[in-house]
Amino acid sequence: MADRWFVSITVDTHDPLPVRTENQGAVGVDLGVSALATLSTGEIVPGPKAHTALLARLRRLSRGFSRKQLKSRNREKARRKLARLHARIANIRVDALHKLTTDLARRFPLIGIEDLNVKGMMRNHHLARSIADMSFHEFRRQLEYKVAARSGQVVVADRWYPSSKMCSVCHGYTEDLTLSTRQWTCSRCGSKHDRDVNAAINLKNLAVSSTVSACGEEGAGGDFMTAVKPASKKQEISLKSA
Repeated sequence: MADRWFVSITVDTHDPLPVRTENQGAVGVDLGVSALATLSTGEIVPGPKAHTALLARLRRLSRGFSRKQLKSRNREKARRKLARLHARIANIRVDALHKLTTDLARRFPLIGIEDLNVKGMMRNHHLARSIADMSFHEFRRQLEYKVAARSGQVVVADRWYPSSKMCSVCHGYTEDLTLSTRQWTCSRCGSKHDRDVNAAINLKNLAVSSTVSACGEEGAGGDFMTAVKPASKKQEISLKSA
């Protein structure tokens, strides 16, 4: 479709398991629209937003394609140009996600993330394009198999877990916190929070408490934890053979 060929060759090898270059403990990752990911360490990872950046060119090529005569050579040329642009947008997005998830898997053996209701979020017509441009589902898919390959763990918080509205210091709950509020002060303890960083810290705390609960001790986050999608049979066989 985009003047490209893809060849897949399957072979059995005895490649060593991926090695974690660092061990920085646990981390919470809060996904967003303005920034792709905000870590509990305070790091902010901006998203490439390839679709938004190339939207003007995409519209121009789409209009040109629709105006060409059916079954003409010019229409075929316009179709190929449009397909190449769509492929470029997809490649930019996937490249950024691979770099981020690989970096997280190498640094942190325990990662806490949210189970986002992407389908429900897409109903917001003001944010639907930006949400689709970030590819939250693909981020989770890549992160889970890369962390599992390094014998790590991804803890997925329930979608009703109040990561943004709960104070990470005193665990007080703020009900009237709108989406536009990026900075807020806890009315219970007076702590000042950045919305995304606070959510990432809560996800980290939930991940740590879930591992403590798994060892038979008391934990605070058991009710909000959901199971991580298990690795496929093909991945399990390749890991055992390695």
